[in-house]
Amino acid sequence: IIIGGGMTYTFYKALGLPIGNSLLEEDKIDLAKELIQKAKTAGVKLMLPMDSVVAKEFDNDAEHKVVNDNGIEDGWMALDIGPQSAISYGNVIKMAKTVLWNGPMGVFEMSNFADGTFAVAEALAEATKFGATTIIGGGDSAAAIKKSGLSDQVSHVSTGGGASLEYLEGKELPGVSSLTDN
Repeated sequence: IIIGGGMTYTFYKALGLPIGNSLLEEDKIDLAKELIQKAKTAGVKLMLPMDSVVAKEFDNDAEHKVVNDNGIEDGWMALDIGPQSAISYGNVIKMAKTVLWNGPMGVFEMSNFADGTFAVAEALAEATKFGATTIIGGGDSAAAIKKSGLSDQVSHVSTGGGASLEYLEGKELPGVSSLTDN
């Protein structure tokens, strides 16, 4: 399981790492701790970024730099995965037979914070070329793959991120059930 984007820093916080001014879902820290433990118990590798692109403010032109996974200092916010994480994630994706991508790796709408997301998009296209099934779920991910110019090089693109995840959880989707009832 590869973690990137805004949810990363809730996991960092759960691990006791400083996150500076990065996005945090305070009410999800215990859930992140639980997921880390469940993954460990089940022998599932949970990958978090080994580096991040951080900025002083939420602005494409803001001062920015790459920091390692020891945490993010006060006054800085993470806006993308770093280059080493992009390479590592890409290598894992390229070896996979099935990939579900839900959520960008960074603020891809800003060019200085788009590299991680576009590296993942490129890895998905390459994996697809070698026979993997690649599913893009969610409006932001669909927009990212479209902006990368690679949407025609993956298996499936859906703007229904929440619905996609609920379907994978085995939950009944009203629209689908009404089709099967007829």
